[in-house]
Amino acid sequence: MWPVGKHSPQSPQAPLDIIRQRRRRLLDKASIVGFFSRLALLLVMVAVVFGLVFGVMPAPNDDMSPRISAGDLLLYYRLADDWVSGDVVVVEQEEHRYVGRIVARGGDTVEVTQQATLVVNGSTVIESDIYYSTPPYESGVTYPLTLASDELFVLCDFREGGKDSRYYGPVNTGDILGKVITVVRRSGL
Repeated sequence: MWPVGKHSPQSPQAPLDIIRQRRRRLLDKASIVGFFSRLALLLVMVAVVFGLVFGVMPAPNDDMSPRISAGDLLLYYRLADDWVSGDVVVVEQEEHRYVGRIVARGGDTVEVTQQATLVVNGSTVIESDIYYSTPPYESGVTYPLTLASDELFVLCDFREGGKDSRYYGPVNTGDILGKVITVVRRSGL
């Protein structure tokens, strides 16, 4: 017998115990490698989805107020091609990104009158959700303007000073980065 408090010398491990310990270590390594490979795959998928299908950007200014404020996070769908009047879109003009609302499509005739009204195809457009008048800008856009089949006329909701088609002219559909599908308020982050 061994004296109290002293341990017996370790007996050699059985080969089966050694094999079990090695299997456990290998399983731990395999689970770690599996975790990181799944994480890498997830990151690649997120990059593809947000690089090709969706886009995210902060609203650059208050041109779409009161609905969209500067700093609000916009999620837009890049693959949209069914443009409808009223859609809010992200536009790239002269290496700047703008956000605006489509008010006229290809084939439409647009006029912004001196009385600060919007006229599309000879009819005055009444927009119940726009709180500002629509004055013309002195920018080189002459009215009435008939849009080509691949052009859109985009206006900001803040019509008295926002940079839109009155400023840079009609937008080619190829210059539209996507249709805004949701807005995350800056105050909600």
